[in-house]
Amino acid sequence: MEEKENSKKKKKKQKHQHPNDQTTKPSSDFAFKLSSEVKGLRFGGQFIVKSFTIRRARPLELLKVLSFPPTNHHKEKTKSKLPFPSTIAFLPTNFTILAHHAWHTLTLGLGTKKSKVLLFVFESESLKVAVDRIWPPEIPLGEVNKKLIRGLTGCEMARFKFRKGCITFYVYAVRPVGNLGFSSADDLRIILQSVVELKDFLDHTAMLAMPHQRSIDFQPPAAMAH
Repeated sequence: MEEKENSKKKKKKQKHQHPNDQTTKPSSDFAFKLSSEVKGLRFGGQFIVKSFTIRRARPLELLKVLSFPPTNHHKEKTKSKLPFPSTIAFLPTNFTILAHHAWHTLTLGLGTKKSKVLLFVFESESLKVAVDRIWPPEIPLGEVNKKLIRGLTGCEMARFKFRKGCITFYVYAVRPVGNLGFSSADDLRIILQSVVELKDFLDHTAMLAMPHQRSIDFQPPAAMAH
């Protein structure tokens, strides 16, 4: 009888365990935290990287970085809508790309060549628009934690980090404090899946082959054909 009662108690305890208890690391990565508590960008000992700048990405540039399938936006501008309307992305500037290569060369390979790409997926378009008004179009990496992440008082975030060769992706889901769930969960899932499926960036040429931004060593396909 005592053995049966003990086994019942064990089963009850197992039922009441939180699902996050089974996997300690994923639970900390996926949990929403206050903007003052969520992890920001990491630089290690490469303090010079903090002076490198990132710029606001255009919607089509975001799709290209994610290797997202093309849309019919140009054919039906009135009817269609670009994906991820509540997302703001930041890409390395030309200065940052050149600085990374120069720093890597000057330090005989000891300086990092890794750049950072930031994606902020907001719970709603209205929240994104409100933040859009106060965020600068360009910012040094060293100020991101203070001005972009800690600066969003009244919000909480979930942080995701992916290393893809010379590019490190930081994805932040942003919602107002006290909200349950996440209205842009579908967009967040698609973005995370797209980043996971990306091949490693061996250099910056693939990312830099975008409108209005020249790449290092990049040549258009027509020029390469003989």
